[in-house]
Amino acid sequence: MALILVLFILFSGVLALAIPRLMSVLYARPKTFTITAAPVTQVAIVFGAGLHRDGRPTSVLRDRVSAAASLYFDEKVEKLLMSGDHRFATYNEPGAMREYALSLGVPDEAIVLDYAGRRTYDTCYRAKHIFGLQKVVLVSQGFHLPRAIYTCNHLGLPAVGVPSDLHPYRRLSRLYWSLREMPAMLMALWEVHVTRPLPVLGRPEPIFHREAS
Repeated sequence: MALILVLFILFSGVLALAIPRLMSVLYARPKTFTITAAPVTQVAIVFGAGLHRDGRPTSVLRDRVSAAASLYFDEKVEKLLMSGDHRFATYNEPGAMREYALSLGVPDEAIVLDYAGRRTYDTCYRAKHIFGLQKVVLVSQGFHLPRAIYTCNHLGLPAVGVPSDLHPYRRLSRLYWSLREMPAMLMALWEVHVTRPLPVLGRPEPIFHREAS
């Protein structure tokens, strides 16, 4: 009897994690496009994905920046919003993303940096309330994109996504990322629909200034 109870609890826990993940994947599927099929939108948001010890972007982050650069060169977007963590002087995700984008040929005037995009939730919230965006395309790997699309849309920022899986990743890494997304998506649901925490804000920095009517 005790074994049955333990198995039931374990099964319930797995369902509690798997169902939100599946829901986000189904929600994001019709909002996900290839680079060539992506709709024309003013801004692409590039999410941070870690740096090496020497400050260089990881391969995952380089792929995100490369995919966003392709959107820019294909004239799908006018600006790239590089959003990442810069809590410490020695760790500057947006700065590293900018440098890599410049090395790909993206002009500096097309790049905007968000130094307080510590989490997906923070990036989406700040894109709307700090940078004044009304519609965006999100650039990230397929494992992360469903949560990003769901979060941005349910924070009031209409968003579609473009996967940036440009290179094969290690199988163990893909498994880890997929498993990590299950509790992350559960937390995203809690924050988007229940707690609505405020991220680091500050004064508005609109990317596009509306003309007075």
